[in-house]
Amino acid sequence: MPDISILTQDGKTRSHPLEGDRVGLGRATVNELCFPDDNGLSRQHLFFERDGDGWTLSDPGSKNGTMLNGERVDAARRLKPGDRIHAGHLTIVYGVPTRPFNETVVFIDTRDEKSTVSRQLAEVLPQNEKIVDPAKTPVSADKVGALIKAGRELAGHRPLADPFPTILNLAIEAVNAERGVLLAYEGDSLDVKASSGGSFRISSGVRDRVLRDKASILVNDVMSDEAFRGMQSLVQQQVRMLMTVPLQTNDQVIGLIYVDSPTLTKEFTVEDLNLLTVMANVAAIRIEHARLAEVEQAERILTKDLEQAAIIQQGLLPSKAPVVPGLELAGYNAASRSVGGDYYDFLTYPDGKLGLVLGDVSGKAMPAALLMSSLQARLRVLAEDITDVADLMTRLNRHTAANTPSNRFVTLFFLLIDPLTGGFEYTNAGHNPPYLVQKNGELKALEGGGLILGLFPQARYQSFKGALEPGESIVIFSDGVTEATTSANDEYGEERLEETLRLNREKSAGEMVHAITKSVSDFVAGAPAADDLTLVVVRRV
Repeated sequence: MPDISILTQDGKTRSHPLEGDRVGLGRATVNELCFPDDNGLSRQHLFFERDGDGWTLSDPGSKNGTMLNGERVDAARRLKPGDRIHAGHLTIVYGVPTRPFNETVVFIDTRDEKSTVSRQLAEVLPQNEKIVDPAKTPVSADKVGALIKAGRELAGHRPLADPFPTILNLAIEAVNAERGVLLAYEGDSLDVKASSGGSFRISSGVRDRVLRDKASILVNDVMSDEAFRGMQSLVQQQVRMLMTVPLQTNDQVIGLIYVDSPTLTKEFTVEDLNLLTVMANVAAIRIEHARLAEVEQAERILTKDLEQAAIIQQGLLPSKAPVVPGLELAGYNAASRSVGGDYYDFLTYPDGKLGLVLGDVSGKAMPAALLMSSLQARLRVLAEDITDVADLMTRLNRHTAANTPSNRFVTLFFLLIDPLTGGFEYTNAGHNPPYLVQKNGELKALEGGGLILGLFPQARYQSFKGALEPGESIVIFSDGVTEATTSANDEYGEERLEETLRLNREKSAGEMVHAITKSVSDFVAGAPAADDLTLVVVRRV
């Protein structure tokens, strides 16, 4: 089956096999490939569909489109290995083989082996004992010392990188094994953390029983066990006996320890299996404690940094709207996290005109906030002496493309209005069309615009003109308004926003902002915000 390699906007790469007849990708959870934080994607953005012995790519009408090798996908396109797909902030390569799991450990298929001995942790530890007491553990006196040594070696406050080789060496020494390997989960991947004695071929059946069933496995003579007798790889490695135990904390398995010996000078015993099972339990608890300590420390640092970043970011946004005769102005921003990627601003000019800007940077939290602050500084310099609105956006796009990572994009709306006449001119880089709310309740979307900023450096933008009459408002909003969702994943949507605008068309700019935010809040009913919410309202009086 073919694989796809997906580069996300945070710079991480993941591989995924294409299976079944259809694989969907988008922000909604119904997709097999779900990226809810990528605001460049539609809810159902694209589909991979099986076509004979290959696959096709189709776009059901996404908001920002899908590019295949630099060309927009308007109809189903058959894929070939190496094809590059751009959707939202994702870069997808088709037909990339999955990277081998690990060169140190190879898992080999076996039948359901009839191993000599199988144990559960609950069978080894005394009932109702939360802390391992060597005196109550079913091992002989000479093994008690090994447990005490393990407890002493694994105590203290070593960095997380240290316990793995220590744990493996203790395990090999305790049961007199000749070699061993320790594997632990990193996310969904089972990675080698320490090894001693070369490469290993481990039965996939043994692995699955250890990880899935939390079973400790002892095979004392591989050649006499039907499940292993015909396995040439084990014969070549001269493996005669082996043990595998889970790294288990209570009910969670975080990895495994595997040991074996090529000779039969001393057989592994049930006592050895009991000892290794208990040691693995102690080790797993130590690993988890170390991980939790690191996570807690990182969270304390991050919380402090985010608090400072939030203060700085709020200082970059307008503390209040400027007073402009003939206009009412209001702005609002609520980040979905401590800091966010939405940005709005009011720009005043010597001739009395006013600039309104609302931008939405891809992503969330610190990366988006940093890009937002860079965008604000760049725009303020370029817009300091504005003569051509379209040229402003064209130059801003060129600067953004040159100074922004390729997996980050910006949507932005800019409007220049004359308070004396109500005449305005605007340009749009892939942002939601704002609404002009008329006195009779009719709504007019300010359509027209160009591509999102930073995608194509040579793109040119157009400007469009209109007039704002007394009693009319223009409402500029980020997609955090229309795409606000309930806990049942229902969207607020444009229809609800339009109804709110009609009902509050006679309100002041500040009252309009309050009405919209209250309507959204009432709709989501406490569900956590998935995206930043930003509004700018200008009303002519």
